[in-house]
Amino acid sequence: MAWDEWERLKAAAADRTGTRTRLDQVPAERSGGTGDLISNKPAWTKAGTDIGSLCEDIGKATAQLKDGRTGLGADTGCLTAAARKAVHDSWETYVESVGGRCRKLSGLLVKAGDDQLRTDESIEAEIARLVVEYADTPAVGGQDRDR
Repeated sequence: MAWDEWERLKAAAADRTGTRTRLDQVPAERSGGTGDLISNKPAWTKAGTDIGSLCEDIGKATAQLKDGRTGLGADTGCLTAAARKAVHDSWETYVESVGGRCRKLSGLLVKAGDDQLRTDESIEAEIARLVVEYADTPAVGGQDRDR
């Protein structure tokens, strides 16, 4: 590449200002707005409990999946039987995986509520210690004493 061509390419690149990378985003919400987001221990615990209740339903679905396969005969000797077994095994793995995810997510949500509560309580305790440690001394002078 000739030096002139390199200089021309650099100048052309410097002239291009219209094609910059931009991140798409939701417009910023004004501060002080009223939203319905609640972040406290009961909200986190309810979310975790609700997700946890899905595990029971998933467990029932897994049992029904196993029950539905019972009595279908051997899985060998016919392409349909082998395909049926492959589909069953695939769904069984999937449903068990979803159940595992729900259990772990449930635990994480409940723990988040506990951690948030502990954080709030520990901050309150620290502030209470500061209040005690740096308590104002009684005012001296300018008060009526025993009068």
